[in-house]
Amino acid sequence: MRKTSRFVAAIVAVTVAIAGFAAPASAEKKTEFKLAWSIYVGWMPWGWAADHGIVKKWADKYGIKIDVVQFNDYIESINQYTAGAYDAVTATNMDTLAIPAVGGVDTTALIVGDFSNGNDAVILKDKSKLSDIIGQKVNLVELSVSHYLLARALESIGKSEKDVTVVNTSDADMVAAWNTPDVSAVVTWNPLVAEIMATPKAHKVFDSSQIPGEIIDLTVVNTKTLHDNPNFGRALTGAWYETMAIMASDTPEGKEAREAMGKASETDLAGYEMQLASTKMFYQPAQGVEFAMSGSLHKTMDSVRKFLFAHGLLGQGAPSADVVGIAFPDGKVLGDKNNVKLRFTAAFMNEAAQAGK
Repeated sequence: MRKTSRFVAAIVAVTVAIAGFAAPASAEKKTEFKLAWSIYVGWMPWGWAADHGIVKKWADKYGIKIDVVQFNDYIESINQYTAGAYDAVTATNMDTLAIPAVGGVDTTALIVGDFSNGNDAVILKDKSKLSDIIGQKVNLVELSVSHYLLARALESIGKSEKDVTVVNTSDADMVAAWNTPDVSAVVTWNPLVAEIMATPKAHKVFDSSQIPGEIIDLTVVNTKTLHDNPNFGRALTGAWYETMAIMASDTPEGKEAREAMGKASETDLAGYEMQLASTKMFYQPAQGVEFAMSGSLHKTMDSVRKFLFAHGLLGQGAPSADVVGIAFPDGKVLGDKNNVKLRFTAAFMNEAAQAGK
């Protein structure tokens, strides 16, 4: 935890930073916006907020309209955002860099919603130590956060991907694959982790709680759209944190909200709360601000961009991991300062925090 004096200094910095999103005279003003989201524990609040009028309430406050659209295919939602069909999308930090940012779409991480804190795991069959994975075939969704988790797990024991064989496997097929005799190692996410761990031979040997803060779930927005229409950002953050307050509350309304989110993600209240227990949710905007301002975010994104570069995901012919610039709320930039395409901001979360005091 930071010392209070340093955190207060950070708050002042982001308060000033929000002025950077003031629309210029030539701004492209809009009144209708579209947010794409997909099923995952940390993004379920968007569907609930839309269904219960909270998104509309905040959009109405700023005289705009926000259409919240659910996608069954996570990657397709990001592709649609990248193509310009949506103004905002829910995505992980890694996928935001790998798809829209690398694709040339300047993107701002508006809301840092949570990070995986055990939801993603490496599981072995009949083996109980991570080192037992060496020489095995490992089934996972290739080039996903599962692949990144595997790389980090191997790194923790002084090994690398050359010490295993990755087998690309759809998340839809993961449980069925696990139940075959040929599959002895998988890397996946909840609720699939819970389902696999319920089988007698499963042993979890590494999970995302061992790399806290590295697999981050975001709500990201087209930077130009946000610059020209800052009230879109304010409406989104306002709706999100009102929903967070309800969701986190020990009240009948909070329980009903969590239960509805669980049902919408094809589980029940207990199943959804199990997933929440292995997710570090930032229920309060000040928590999101502190995380976004932390130096650990620089280290995480450096690790992520190096992973993407090693796997050829920073663009064809990319000479180094520096090809795409990543900007942080403290003004620091990783990579090419003349080609910044991913920006983390704490400004709008901070504004929501100040409004809630």
